[in-house]
Amino acid sequence: MAATAERIADTAASAPMPAPRSRAVQPDDQVVLLNHADWSDYERLLEIRGESAIPRLTFIDGVLELMTPSWYHEADKKTLARLIETWAIEVGVAMDGAGSWTIKSKLAKRGAEPDECYLLEPIETEPSRPDIAIEVVRTSGGLNKLDVYRALEVPEVWFWQQGRLQFYGLEGDQYQRLERSGKLPQLDPTLIESCMVAPTQTEAIRQLRRALTTAG
Repeated sequence: MAATAERIADTAASAPMPAPRSRAVQPDDQVVLLNHADWSDYERLLEIRGESAIPRLTFIDGVLELMTPSWYHEADKKTLARLIETWAIEVGVAMDGAGSWTIKSKLAKRGAEPDECYLLEPIETEPSRPDIAIEVVRTSGGLNKLDVYRALEVPEVWFWQQGRLQFYGLEGDQYQRLERSGKLPQLDPTLIESCMVAPTQTEAIRQLRRALTTAG
């Protein structure tokens, strides 16, 4: 298993990022599932990959997912992060971003790397999980990310999928669908969604700032 994991990790890490294409042709992310993996396989792949953010690794009860994001996945992730962070600055909400932080628990046999994640409380000691994890979804057939984040006790998970933001809050030991973020209830999802379709990230930020200035 270790040799196989090394070959897969080397191939995924060395694959070039797809070049920008017409918006009419948007390739899916590349997803590989390894069954019958154990925790040592997961940690070995993390070690082989090193500081690279690709492939992103998710582990749940003996199944290991390796995901190489498409250019469009990364563009959506970056635009969404810039909008959220600009919104926080404009409205005065304190937050710390942690990118694709590897969140894992050997006891729970779960590990995940969100596209973006945020902490909303002041950081006094090294945290074990974020307050909000964000996933950009472009491909079906992967692992159930809510099952992973539930065991890791991440309070809130956001999904960006098909032009919409979806929010899930952890209540007890299950996630419940929310109309708005419970952690950031002031955030208007329709405003973020409208800015996400701007032709460039710079224009998306400008649109957001104009809307917030008008609303204020």
